[in-house]
Amino acid sequence: MVKVRDKGGPLRSQETRIGNEPALPSTIASSMPVSRIREIMDLAWEDPQVIHLEVGEPDFPTPSHIVDAAHEAARAGQTRYAPNAGLPELREALADKVARRNGYEARPDQIVVTQGGIQALYLVLRALLEPGDEVLLPDPAWPNFRMIAHLLGAQVLPYPLVAQGDFLPRPEDLERLVTPRTRVILVNSPSNPLGTVLPRELAKTLLDFARSHGLWFIADEVYDELTFDETFVSVGSVAEPDDRLVSVYSFSKVYAMTGWRVGYLVAPSDLAELLTGMQEPIVSCVNTPAQLAALAAVTGPQQVVGEMRDAYKERRDELLGILDRGELTSTRPSGAFYVWTDVSKASVPSMDLARSLIESEHVAVAPGSAFGELGEGYVRLSLASSREDLLEGASRLVRFVHHLGEAHS
Repeated sequence: MVKVRDKGGPLRSQETRIGNEPALPSTIASSMPVSRIREIMDLAWEDPQVIHLEVGEPDFPTPSHIVDAAHEAARAGQTRYAPNAGLPELREALADKVARRNGYEARPDQIVVTQGGIQALYLVLRALLEPGDEVLLPDPAWPNFRMIAHLLGAQVLPYPLVAQGDFLPRPEDLERLVTPRTRVILVNSPSNPLGTVLPRELAKTLLDFARSHGLWFIADEVYDELTFDETFVSVGSVAEPDDRLVSVYSFSKVYAMTGWRVGYLVAPSDLAELLTGMQEPIVSCVNTPAQLAALAAVTGPQQVVGEMRDAYKERRDELLGILDRGELTSTRPSGAFYVWTDVSKASVPSMDLARSLIESEHVAVAPGSAFGELGEGYVRLSLASSREDLLEGASRLVRFVHHLGEAHS
Protein backbone atom coordinates (compact mmCIF):
# COMPACT_ATOMS: atom_id res chain seq x y z
CA MET A 1 0.00 0.00 0.00
CA VAL A 2 1.35 3.43 -0.93
CA LYS A 3 0.15 6.93 -0.14
CA VAL A 4 -0.40 9.41 -2.97
CA ARG A 5 -1.66 12.97 -2.95
CA ASP A 6 -4.31 14.20 -5.37
CA LYS A 7 -3.49 17.70 -6.60
CA GLY A 8 -4.86 20.07 -3.99
CA GLY A 9 -6.31 17.18 -1.99
CA PRO A 10 -5.45 15.01 1.02
CA LEU A 11 -3.31 11.91 1.05
CA ARG A 12 -5.20 8.82 -0.03
CA SER A 13 -4.36 5.14 -0.17
CA GLN A 14 -3.85 3.34 -3.44
CA GLU A 15 -3.10 -0.31 -3.95
CA THR A 16 0.21 -0.94 -5.67
CA ARG A 17 -0.07 -3.53 -8.42
CA ILE A 18 2.05 -6.60 -7.90
CA GLY A 19 2.77 -9.06 -10.69
CA ASN A 20 -0.33 -9.81 -12.75
CA GLU A 21 -2.86 -8.27 -10.39
CA PRO A 22 -5.60 -6.46 -12.35
CA ALA A 23 -5.33 -2.68 -12.67
CA LEU A 24 -8.01 -0.74 -10.82
CA PRO A 25 -10.17 1.94 -12.44
CA SER A 26 -8.98 5.53 -12.35
CA THR A 27 -9.64 7.21 -9.01
CA ILE A 28 -10.89 10.26 -10.91
CA ALA A 29 -13.47 8.25 -12.85
CA SER A 30 -14.56 6.11 -9.91
CA SER A 31 -15.01 9.13 -7.63
CA MET A 32 -17.08 11.16 -10.10
CA PRO A 33 -20.31 12.34 -8.43
CA VAL A 34 -23.36 10.63 -9.89
CA SER A 35 -26.35 12.53 -11.21
CA ARG A 36 -29.01 12.57 -8.53
CA ILE A 37 -31.54 13.39 -11.23
CA ARG A 38 -30.73 10.04 -12.81
CA GLU A 39 -31.11 8.41 -9.41
CA ILE A 40 -34.67 9.75 -9.15
CA MET A 41 -35.37 8.81 -12.79
CA ASP A 42 -34.29 5.22 -12.14
CA LEU A 43 -36.49 5.02 -9.06
CA ALA A 44 -39.43 6.53 -10.93
CA TRP A 45 -39.20 4.10 -13.84
CA GLU A 46 -39.81 1.24 -11.39
CA ASP A 47 -43.32 2.63 -10.80
CA PRO A 48 -45.62 2.32 -13.85
CA GLN A 49 -48.10 4.76 -12.27
CA VAL A 50 -45.63 7.59 -11.75
CA ILE A 51 -46.13 11.06 -13.23
CA HIS A 52 -42.77 12.16 -14.64
CA LEU A 53 -41.96 15.79 -13.89
CA GLU A 54 -38.24 15.14 -13.34
CA VAL A 55 -37.11 14.67 -16.94
CA GLY A 56 -35.96 17.54 -19.15
CA GLU A 57 -37.16 15.94 -22.36
CA PRO A 58 -39.88 17.29 -24.69
CA ASP A 59 -43.04 15.22 -24.79
CA PHE A 60 -43.41 16.19 -28.46
CA PRO A 61 -42.20 13.85 -31.21
CA THR A 62 -39.38 14.92 -33.50
CA PRO A 63 -41.09 16.82 -36.36
CA SER A 64 -41.82 14.54 -39.33
CA HIS A 65 -39.80 16.51 -41.90
CA ILE A 66 -36.69 16.01 -39.75
CA VAL A 67 -37.29 12.27 -39.42
CA ASP A 68 -37.93 12.04 -43.17
CA ALA A 69 -34.61 13.75 -43.94
CA ALA A 70 -32.67 11.18 -41.91
CA HIS A 71 -34.60 8.32 -43.50
CA GLU A 72 -33.97 9.60 -47.01
CA ALA A 73 -30.28 10.14 -46.23
CA ALA A 74 -29.88 6.60 -44.95
CA ARG A 75 -31.79 5.12 -47.90
CA ALA A 76 -29.60 7.11 -50.29
CA GLY A 77 -26.42 5.70 -48.77
CA GLN A 78 -25.35 8.88 -46.97
CA THR A 79 -24.03 6.84 -44.08
CA ARG A 80 -20.27 7.32 -44.39
CA TYR A 81 -17.86 9.30 -42.28
CA ALA A 82 -18.34 13.06 -42.19
CA PRO A 83 -15.60 15.68 -41.69
CA ASN A 84 -14.50 16.06 -38.06
CA ALA A 85 -16.09 19.51 -37.78
CA GLY A 86 -19.36 18.47 -39.45
CA LEU A 87 -20.88 18.50 -42.91
CA PRO A 88 -19.98 21.71 -44.76
CA GLU A 89 -23.60 22.39 -45.71
CA LEU A 90 -24.71 22.07 -42.08
CA ARG A 91 -21.97 24.40 -40.84
CA GLU A 92 -22.96 26.96 -43.46
CA ALA A 93 -26.60 26.72 -42.41
CA LEU A 94 -25.64 27.11 -38.75
CA ALA A 95 -23.55 30.19 -39.50
CA ASP A 96 -26.64 31.65 -41.17
CA LYS A 97 -28.83 30.68 -38.21
CA VAL A 98 -26.47 32.30 -35.71
CA ALA A 99 -26.51 35.54 -37.71
CA ARG A 100 -30.29 35.62 -38.16
CA ARG A 101 -31.50 34.35 -34.79
CA ASN A 102 -28.65 34.94 -32.35
CA GLY A 103 -27.60 38.30 -33.67
CA TYR A 104 -23.90 37.92 -34.35
CA GLU A 105 -21.68 36.94 -37.26
CA ALA A 106 -19.92 33.58 -37.39
CA ARG A 107 -18.15 31.96 -40.31
CA PRO A 108 -18.58 28.25 -41.05
CA ASP A 109 -14.96 27.62 -40.03
CA GLN A 110 -15.85 28.84 -36.51
CA ILE A 111 -18.52 26.14 -36.10
CA VAL A 112 -17.94 22.58 -34.91
CA VAL A 113 -20.80 20.06 -34.94
CA THR A 114 -20.78 17.85 -31.85
CA GLN A 115 -22.46 14.82 -30.31
CA GLY A 116 -25.05 16.95 -28.54
CA GLY A 117 -24.42 20.03 -26.43
CA ILE A 118 -22.81 17.95 -23.67
CA GLN A 119 -19.97 16.80 -25.92
CA ALA A 120 -19.41 20.38 -27.05
CA LEU A 121 -19.00 21.41 -23.40
CA TYR A 122 -16.64 18.53 -22.66
CA LEU A 123 -14.61 19.26 -25.79
CA VAL A 124 -14.17 22.95 -24.97
CA LEU A 125 -13.36 22.44 -21.30
CA ARG A 126 -10.89 19.69 -22.23
CA ALA A 127 -9.16 22.17 -24.54
CA LEU A 128 -9.05 25.03 -22.04
CA LEU A 129 -8.30 23.43 -18.67
CA GLU A 130 -5.23 21.77 -17.18
CA PRO A 131 -5.62 19.59 -14.08
CA GLY A 132 -5.85 21.88 -11.08
CA ASP A 133 -7.11 24.86 -13.07
CA GLU A 134 -10.24 26.57 -11.78
CA VAL A 135 -13.57 27.04 -13.51
CA LEU A 136 -16.38 29.31 -12.34
CA LEU A 137 -19.66 27.35 -12.48
CA PRO A 138 -23.15 28.43 -11.39
CA ASP A 139 -24.82 26.99 -8.29
CA PRO A 140 -27.50 25.76 -8.73
CA ALA A 141 -26.80 24.43 -12.22
CA TRP A 142 -27.07 21.41 -14.48
CA PRO A 143 -25.00 18.79 -12.61
CA ASN A 144 -23.15 17.65 -15.73
CA PHE A 145 -21.05 20.83 -15.60
CA ARG A 146 -19.49 19.67 -12.35
CA MET A 147 -19.15 16.10 -13.59
CA ILE A 148 -17.12 17.26 -16.60
CA ALA A 149 -14.91 19.43 -14.40
CA HIS A 150 -14.31 16.49 -12.08
CA LEU A 151 -13.26 14.20 -14.93
CA LEU A 152 -10.80 16.85 -16.12
CA GLY A 153 -9.26 17.27 -12.67
CA ALA A 154 -10.38 20.91 -12.55
CA GLN A 155 -11.29 22.81 -9.41
CA VAL A 156 -14.85 24.17 -9.32
CA LEU A 157 -15.51 27.66 -8.01
CA PRO A 158 -19.31 27.72 -7.55
CA TYR A 159 -20.82 31.19 -7.92
CA PRO A 160 -24.23 31.62 -6.26
CA LEU A 161 -27.54 32.11 -8.04
CA VAL A 162 -29.96 33.03 -5.26
CA ALA A 163 -33.37 34.61 -4.84
CA GLN A 164 -31.87 37.82 -3.41
CA GLY A 165 -30.08 38.31 -6.73
CA ASP A 166 -33.02 37.24 -8.92
CA PHE A 167 -31.16 33.96 -9.52
CA LEU A 168 -28.66 35.75 -11.78
CA PRO A 169 -24.84 36.00 -11.53
CA ARG A 170 -23.64 38.88 -9.36
CA PRO A 171 -20.31 40.48 -10.35
CA GLU A 172 -19.31 40.99 -6.71
CA ASP A 173 -19.55 37.23 -6.08
CA LEU A 174 -17.37 36.51 -9.10
CA GLU A 175 -14.74 39.05 -8.02
CA ARG A 176 -14.63 37.41 -4.60
CA LEU A 177 -14.05 33.95 -6.08
CA VAL A 178 -11.65 34.50 -8.98
CA THR A 179 -7.95 33.71 -8.46
CA PRO A 180 -4.86 33.69 -10.70
CA ARG A 181 -5.52 29.98 -11.36
CA THR A 182 -9.04 30.61 -12.75
CA ARG A 183 -9.23 29.97 -16.49
CA VAL A 184 -12.93 29.79 -17.44
CA ILE A 185 -16.34 31.15 -16.51
CA LEU A 186 -19.41 29.25 -17.71
CA VAL A 187 -22.80 30.96 -17.89
CA ASN A 188 -26.04 29.16 -18.78
CA SER A 189 -28.85 31.28 -20.29
CA PRO A 190 -31.69 30.37 -20.44
CA SER A 191 -30.87 28.50 -17.26
CA ASN A 192 -31.45 24.90 -16.37
CA PRO A 193 -32.87 24.58 -13.69
CA LEU A 194 -33.88 28.20 -13.00
CA GLY A 195 -35.39 29.40 -16.28
CA THR A 196 -33.65 32.77 -15.89
CA VAL A 197 -32.30 34.73 -18.86
CA LEU A 198 -29.29 37.08 -18.81
CA PRO A 199 -30.29 40.71 -19.35
CA ARG A 200 -28.27 42.48 -22.04
CA GLU A 201 -26.41 44.79 -19.64
CA LEU A 202 -25.51 41.93 -17.31
CA ALA A 203 -24.15 39.94 -20.27
CA LYS A 204 -21.91 42.92 -21.09
CA THR A 205 -20.82 43.20 -17.46
CA LEU A 206 -19.90 39.51 -17.30
CA LEU A 207 -17.91 39.80 -20.53
CA ASP A 208 -16.07 42.77 -19.02
CA PHE A 209 -15.30 40.67 -15.94
CA ALA A 210 -13.96 37.79 -18.06
CA ARG A 211 -11.91 40.20 -20.17
CA SER A 212 -10.38 41.93 -17.15
CA HIS A 213 -9.24 38.62 -15.66
CA GLY A 214 -8.12 37.02 -18.93
CA LEU A 215 -10.78 34.29 -18.73
CA TRP A 216 -12.45 32.24 -21.41
CA PHE A 217 -16.22 32.71 -21.41
CA ILE A 218 -18.43 29.71 -22.23
CA ALA A 219 -22.05 30.63 -22.99
CA ASP A 220 -24.31 27.59 -22.75
CA GLU A 221 -27.33 28.68 -24.79
CA VAL A 222 -28.89 25.32 -25.66
CA TYR A 223 -32.39 26.63 -24.86
CA ASP A 224 -31.90 29.75 -27.01
CA GLU A 225 -35.18 29.44 -28.94
CA LEU A 226 -37.32 28.33 -26.01
CA THR A 227 -37.92 31.76 -24.49
CA PHE A 228 -41.26 33.20 -23.47
CA ASP A 229 -40.83 36.90 -22.79
CA GLU A 230 -38.60 38.04 -25.65
CA THR A 231 -35.83 38.88 -23.22
CA PHE A 232 -33.15 36.47 -24.49
CA VAL A 233 -29.87 37.97 -25.67
CA SER A 234 -27.04 35.81 -27.00
CA VAL A 235 -23.77 36.69 -25.32
CA GLY A 236 -22.13 36.69 -28.75
CA SER A 237 -24.35 39.57 -29.85
CA VAL A 238 -22.83 41.92 -27.24
CA ALA A 239 -19.26 40.59 -27.34
CA GLU A 240 -16.24 42.40 -28.73
CA PRO A 241 -14.28 40.86 -31.64
CA ASP A 242 -11.32 39.84 -29.47
CA ASP A 243 -13.36 38.30 -26.62
CA ARG A 244 -12.41 34.72 -25.79
CA LEU A 245 -15.95 33.44 -26.14
CA VAL A 246 -17.35 30.01 -27.00
CA SER A 247 -21.12 29.59 -27.44
CA VAL A 248 -22.78 26.17 -27.22
CA TYR A 249 -26.09 25.16 -28.80
CA SER A 250 -28.10 21.99 -29.31
CA PHE A 251 -30.90 20.55 -31.41
CA SER A 252 -32.11 18.39 -28.52
CA LYS A 253 -34.53 20.68 -26.72
CA VAL A 254 -35.42 23.17 -29.45
CA TYR A 255 -36.43 20.56 -32.04
CA ALA A 256 -37.36 17.65 -29.72
CA MET A 257 -34.29 15.73 -30.92
CA THR A 258 -32.82 14.56 -27.60
CA GLY A 259 -31.91 11.09 -28.85
CA TRP A 260 -30.42 12.28 -32.13
CA ARG A 261 -27.40 13.71 -30.31
CA VAL A 262 -26.53 16.74 -32.42
CA GLY A 263 -25.16 19.98 -31.01
CA TYR A 264 -22.69 22.61 -32.13
CA LEU A 265 -20.40 25.32 -30.86
CA VAL A 266 -19.15 28.66 -32.14
CA ALA A 267 -15.57 29.56 -31.26
CA PRO A 268 -12.72 31.80 -32.45
CA SER A 269 -11.18 30.32 -35.62
CA ASP A 270 -7.92 29.17 -34.00
CA LEU A 271 -9.74 27.42 -31.16
CA ALA A 272 -12.31 25.92 -33.57
CA GLU A 273 -9.41 24.44 -35.56
CA LEU A 274 -7.97 22.89 -32.41
CA LEU A 275 -11.38 21.52 -31.36
CA THR A 276 -11.87 20.04 -34.83
CA GLY A 277 -8.67 18.04 -34.47
CA MET A 278 -9.73 16.88 -31.00
CA GLN A 279 -12.92 15.42 -32.45
CA GLU A 280 -10.98 12.58 -34.08
CA PRO A 281 -9.97 10.68 -30.91
CA ILE A 282 -13.21 11.50 -29.08
CA VAL A 283 -16.07 10.86 -31.56
CA SER A 284 -14.41 11.13 -34.99
CA CYS A 285 -17.60 12.76 -36.29
CA VAL A 286 -21.30 13.02 -35.60
CA ASN A 287 -23.27 10.39 -37.50
CA THR A 288 -24.14 11.57 -40.99
CA PRO A 289 -27.91 10.88 -41.18
CA ALA A 290 -28.37 12.76 -37.87
CA GLN A 291 -26.44 15.73 -39.28
CA LEU A 292 -28.69 15.76 -42.34
CA ALA A 293 -31.71 15.62 -40.03
CA ALA A 294 -30.26 18.64 -38.21
CA LEU A 295 -29.84 20.40 -41.54
CA ALA A 296 -33.53 19.82 -42.27
CA ALA A 297 -34.38 21.12 -38.81
CA VAL A 298 -32.50 24.40 -39.09
CA THR A 299 -33.44 25.11 -42.73
CA GLY A 300 -36.99 23.74 -42.72
CA PRO A 301 -40.28 25.04 -41.27
CA GLN A 302 -39.77 26.78 -37.94
CA GLN A 303 -43.40 26.99 -36.85
CA VAL A 304 -42.94 23.66 -35.05
CA VAL A 305 -40.56 25.39 -32.65
CA GLY A 306 -43.08 28.16 -32.06
CA GLU A 307 -45.84 25.65 -31.39
CA MET A 308 -43.77 23.82 -28.78
CA ARG A 309 -42.69 27.09 -27.19
CA ASP A 310 -46.30 28.30 -26.98
CA ALA A 311 -47.34 25.03 -25.35
CA TYR A 312 -44.58 25.33 -22.74
CA LYS A 313 -45.64 28.92 -21.99
CA GLU A 314 -49.28 27.90 -21.48
CA ARG A 315 -48.18 25.08 -19.20
CA ARG A 316 -45.94 27.49 -17.29
CA ASP A 317 -48.78 29.87 -16.59
CA GLU A 318 -51.20 27.14 -15.50
CA LEU A 319 -48.57 25.48 -13.33
CA LEU A 320 -47.67 28.75 -11.61
CA GLY A 321 -51.34 29.26 -10.84
CA ILE A 322 -51.50 25.94 -8.99
CA LEU A 323 -48.26 26.59 -7.11
CA ASP A 324 -49.29 30.14 -6.18
CA ARG A 325 -52.63 28.96 -4.84
CA GLY A 326 -50.78 26.27 -2.92
CA GLU A 327 -48.45 28.92 -1.44
CA LEU A 328 -45.29 27.42 -2.93
CA THR A 329 -43.02 30.22 -4.10
CA SER A 330 -41.63 29.59 -7.59
CA THR A 331 -39.61 31.31 -10.27
CA ARG A 332 -41.44 32.60 -13.34
CA PRO A 333 -39.14 31.22 -16.05
CA SER A 334 -38.37 33.44 -19.03
CA GLY A 335 -36.82 30.56 -20.93
CA ALA A 336 -36.06 26.82 -21.01
CA PHE A 337 -38.89 24.62 -19.73
CA TYR A 338 -38.46 24.36 -15.97
CA VAL A 339 -40.04 25.88 -12.88
CA TRP A 340 -37.91 26.16 -9.74
CA THR A 341 -40.12 25.71 -6.69
CA ASP A 342 -39.40 26.37 -3.02
CA VAL A 343 -40.41 23.35 -0.93
CA SER A 344 -38.53 24.30 2.23
CA LYS A 345 -41.76 24.37 4.23
CA ALA A 346 -41.76 20.55 3.98
CA SER A 347 -38.83 20.64 6.44
CA VAL A 348 -37.05 17.66 4.86
CA PRO A 349 -34.06 17.46 2.49
CA SER A 350 -35.10 17.77 -1.14
CA MET A 351 -33.72 14.33 -2.04
CA ASP A 352 -35.76 12.72 0.75
CA LEU A 353 -38.82 14.63 -0.42
CA ALA A 354 -38.32 13.47 -4.01
CA ARG A 355 -38.03 9.83 -2.96
CA SER A 356 -41.04 10.01 -0.65
CA LEU A 357 -43.11 11.82 -3.29
CA ILE A 358 -42.67 8.88 -5.65
CA GLU A 359 -43.60 6.38 -2.96
CA SER A 360 -46.59 8.29 -1.57
CA GLU A 361 -47.97 10.28 -4.51
CA HIS A 362 -46.48 8.56 -7.60
CA VAL A 363 -44.93 11.83 -8.76
CA ALA A 364 -41.27 12.29 -9.72
CA VAL A 365 -39.54 15.68 -9.45
CA ALA A 366 -35.86 16.64 -9.62
CA PRO A 367 -34.50 17.44 -6.14
CA GLY A 368 -32.88 20.85 -5.84
CA SER A 369 -29.79 19.40 -4.17
CA ALA A 370 -29.01 17.59 -7.44
CA PHE A 371 -28.14 21.00 -8.92
CA GLY A 372 -25.75 22.13 -6.20
CA GLU A 373 -25.52 23.05 -2.56
CA LEU A 374 -27.68 26.14 -3.03
CA GLY A 375 -30.43 24.06 -4.60
CA GLU A 376 -31.39 22.55 -1.26
CA GLY A 377 -34.95 23.42 -0.31
CA TYR A 378 -36.14 23.48 -3.93
CA VAL A 379 -37.36 21.08 -6.61
CA ARG A 380 -37.35 21.44 -10.39
CA LEU A 381 -40.55 20.73 -12.32
CA SER A 382 -40.34 20.09 -16.07
CA LEU A 383 -42.80 21.82 -18.38
CA ALA A 384 -41.88 19.25 -21.02
CA SER A 385 -44.32 16.80 -19.47
CA SER A 386 -47.88 16.69 -20.81
CA ARG A 387 -50.26 19.38 -19.56
CA GLU A 388 -52.45 16.84 -17.80
CA ASP A 389 -49.53 15.18 -16.01
CA LEU A 390 -48.01 18.52 -15.08
CA LEU A 391 -51.13 19.94 -13.46
CA GLU A 392 -52.05 16.73 -11.64
CA GLY A 393 -48.46 16.19 -10.48
CA ALA A 394 -48.21 19.78 -9.22
CA SER A 395 -51.44 19.42 -7.26
CA ARG A 396 -50.10 16.28 -5.58
CA LEU A 397 -46.81 18.02 -4.83
CA VAL A 398 -48.59 20.94 -3.12
CA ARG A 399 -50.65 18.56 -1.02
CA PHE A 400 -47.60 16.49 -0.06
CA VAL A 401 -45.42 19.47 0.89
CA HIS A 402 -48.13 20.82 3.20
CA HIS A 403 -48.64 17.36 4.68
CA LEU A 404 -44.92 17.06 5.48
CA GLY A 405 -44.80 20.57 6.85
CA GLU A 406 -47.68 19.88 9.23
CA ALA A 407 -46.09 16.62 10.33
CA HIS A 408 -42.85 18.42 11.21
CA SER A 409 -44.43 21.45 12.89
